[in-house]
Amino acid sequence: MKSCLIVIDAQESFRQRAYWSERVAQPYFAAQNALIEGCLAAGLPIVRVFHVDGPAAASHPFAVESGFVRPIDGLAPFEAAATFTKNRHSALVNSGLDIWLTQQGIGRLIVSGIRTEQCCETTARHGSDLGWEVDYVTEATLTFDMPQPDGRPLAAADIKARTAAVLDGRFATVCSVAQALERAGAHATESLAA
Repeated sequence: MKSCLIVIDAQESFRQRAYWSERVAQPYFAAQNALIEGCLAAGLPIVRVFHVDGPAAASHPFAVESGFVRPIDGLAPFEAAATFTKNRHSALVNSGLDIWLTQQGIGRLIVSGIRTEQCCETTARHGSDLGWEVDYVTEATLTFDMPQPDGRPLAAADIKARTAAVLDGRFATVCSVAQALERAGAHATESLAA
């Protein structure tokens, strides 16, 4: 089965947010870059997805006019097989990504990027419901501490653990970087042998 790495919203826009933390981001960069480099070495296509929304003003970090809708500093460079722009949580809504994946004969999505519980999780669920196999690489996703509705803090590590628990075996196979690369490589080898 042909696999494709999807790098969701790994863009400079997030560095402009008050919740950004370089300390929290460093393990993400290490995992995301290892996943990118492994996919490049295996010849797997990598798709880049950017989030764009309004207002269309230089002061809004998710507006094209801001100049921050570009690959985030610290991300390994790669030539994307395709680049898509979205304005919803799922990368598969009105972006053209679903059409491209179908045209390329992609059967498995490797989901990574920013943020764990928002665009990455939503894309994984949506992709699964549309019939793709999904490998969700939690360590290659990034999120931040959030306040709960009652004001108590919810740690990023707890958000990541919750996301992995609700996705695994239902909407996705939760994988480490090494496991996702092994699964993609094993299936690529099987496809070539068939």
